[in-house]
Amino acid sequence: MAGSGGLQYYRLPQYKSVDVVRWLRPLSAFDRFIAAAVHNPDVASSAAIEIFSLNPKHNTENPDHDKLLNLRSSWPSPSRITSLRTSESTRKHLVVALSTFAGSVYFLYVDPVDASIDLELSVDEERPLHSGPVSAVDIQAGGYECVTVGEDGRVNLVSVCQARLESRVLHDSRGLVSYTAAKWGSQEEFATGGLGFGLQWWDRRKAGGLVSQFKGNWSQGSMTGLVHSIDIYPSRNHICVVGGSSGMVLAWDRRWQQQPIFLSGGGLTGTGQATSESDVWEVQYDIGTQTSGINSAPTSKIFPVMMCSEDGILAVVEQGEAPIELLAEDCAINSFDINPQHPSEVVCGIEWESIGILMRQRESLSLLTET
Repeated sequence: MAGSGGLQYYRLPQYKSVDVVRWLRPLSAFDRFIAAAVHNPDVASSAAIEIFSLNPKHNTENPDHDKLLNLRSSWPSPSRITSLRTSESTRKHLVVALSTFAGSVYFLYVDPVDASIDLELSVDEERPLHSGPVSAVDIQAGGYECVTVGEDGRVNLVSVCQARLESRVLHDSRGLVSYTAAKWGSQEEFATGGLGFGLQWWDRRKAGGLVSQFKGNWSQGSMTGLVHSIDIYPSRNHICVVGGSSGMVLAWDRRWQQQPIFLSGGGLTGTGQATSESDVWEVQYDIGTQTSGINSAPTSKIFPVMMCSEDGILAVVEQGEAPIELLAEDCAINSFDINPQHPSEVVCGIEWESIGILMRQRESLSLLTET
């Protein structure tokens, strides 16, 4: 355990690679469950989803008998997992949506009390959704539908229908455009991202789906690299925050589509502060710092954004402010997730076969809000 500046950090060895981590929302506010996508690179067919319970009041002096993280259940995946999202369902289950390198998508239904996996749904494995790996999956609130994208240029919608998964192709560029990230902005709209920092906004009610796009080109030249992650604040879905290659974190306001706002890295404009110089694997609005003033803030305001990177940085970036570094690991932070019920808690997937748990005290969140 390490702690400083109102932070407590626990690095928990797993002895297997941790690709993605996500919080699950249990029935009780006192319970904390985490889903992790793991695999052993030395063992074939070792990919799995593991569900853990977190005990924030564990005894640090006797960790062998009172562990911080306890394995509750696991599910073997036929292929390495590429993306993982969680939601609640109206059936009172917790839903885990995952995609694989083999091009398939699965929904797992998790008991909200004991974290056991009660049900598995999948698309037809003989007819994968994508010709190659699924780059990203995102599930709607309610757990009934998800969007999947791939480098093959397909955009699919997958929904639950009579205890099975059904899919339809919303768009297929036949490889002319590759998609690497996706995020729902509302029940009908979502954003995707891909090569060249291109971003697209889709509305499935429209013919063809595509509504607008940002091509990542400015008068200074062309932007290269990939979009790895997108987040959208629910009440302000006109703004997308994006993380990608070369330490880039930017915001895209669809009302001014060709004027990106750099939060980290500046590309050719040099306007952003470089928090990291390597790939930014994930971005999320830092809900822990947004406890007041949200409704009165201008609609153009970019709320603080948390990011993790290939060079081991976990930080909070904000427009016009210096970045706040929370962690500096010696290896990549592949993924992180902020606990929606307890925003002071952050789980990280660490490249060197570990899960990291960061706990921020309320005082440190207040400092972030005031800066």
